[in-house]
Amino acid sequence: MLRFDLQFFAGEKTEKATPNKRKEARKKGQTAKSPEVSSAITLLFSFAFLLVGGKSLVEGCMSIFRHSFQEYLLWDVTMSNTEVLYKQLLWEAAKLMAPIFAVVLAAGLIANFAQVGFMINPAGLKMKFGKINPLQGMKNIFSLRSVVEFIKSILKIVITSTVVFLLIWNQKTELFALGSKNIWDAAGVIGSLFLKVGIAASGSLVVLAVADYFYQKFEYEKNLRMSKQEIKEEFKKMEGDPVIKGKRKAKQREMAMNRMMQEVPKADVVITNPTHFAVAIRYDFQTMDAPLVIAKGQDYIALKIKEIARNNQIMTVENKPLARTLFHSVEIGETIPEELFHAVGEILAYVYYQEGRYKGMMK
Repeated sequence: MLRFDLQFFAGEKTEKATPNKRKEARKKGQTAKSPEVSSAITLLFSFAFLLVGGKSLVEGCMSIFRHSFQEYLLWDVTMSNTEVLYKQLLWEAAKLMAPIFAVVLAAGLIANFAQVGFMINPAGLKMKFGKINPLQGMKNIFSLRSVVEFIKSILKIVITSTVVFLLIWNQKTELFALGSKNIWDAAGVIGSLFLKVGIAASGSLVVLAVADYFYQKFEYEKNLRMSKQEIKEEFKKMEGDPVIKGKRKAKQREMAMNRMMQEVPKADVVITNPTHFAVAIRYDFQTMDAPLVIAKGQDYIALKIKEIARNNQIMTVENKPLARTLFHSVEIGETIPEELFHAVGEILAYVYYQEGRYKGMMK
């Protein structure tokens, strides 16, 4: 019974997703993203543009109407005139609509980039026939996500309707007085009210979209959770097969050994046990504060170090306790400890004397 309970808890998805799991999910297009953010920001940017550039847009439309009634109506109806008229009207309309399209495009890009960053997902273009499965569709209708989406829709309708109603209600006096105004003043009042309603409604949708984004992020993290067993399996998978892992480590050791052997010819002396240990020492009193262990080895590796030293005419000195102490207490690339300065210094002085050269004596 206890074993069953442990297996049950091990299978529960209680752990946060690993970076590798997040990376795989992102490749499949699974990200924390709310479509409400894109639509709300696009709507807000569009009304903001109309608030700033609406006057120039109206002037552009009036210019097209003015040319149409004052100039184009006087043209003869011919194929060439019709072609010219079509091109001119198309060009004027494109110049008017291009800024709006640019704002909408920029808003969509900003909204998506703010949520998921830069991402190109070809997998999202693949046809998924499971989405047109009627049984799966019925499950989706009665799922928790459908309930949440229904509540979101109700909230959007209620909030935006309330905002629009309050704005129109506050302007009711001016709206009732439209009949006494000329067409330009009436258009100004309606246009101003239209922009106010649009900005307020889109602003409220942005607030709802932000809340929905955090909900989507919560759901995304929840669905991405892993069990302890899944984390262990992923770790094993990333580590690879034990045999391959062993071969990789053996290759790394071999490469490290080759690099160490390449340093032996640079040694000043090799201190030996004489057969079990060999430690290669290098010292330059002008650039080094203390002698440096550049290679060391035991048994076969010790014999290899001594062979390389012999081939490169590097002196080998037998000192059993010192060789054993250096092998066990100093790693490759480290300087010898202070308590061994005197012993190593005597050996270096002896080597320099035998070779007829002077590199400085250690005190």
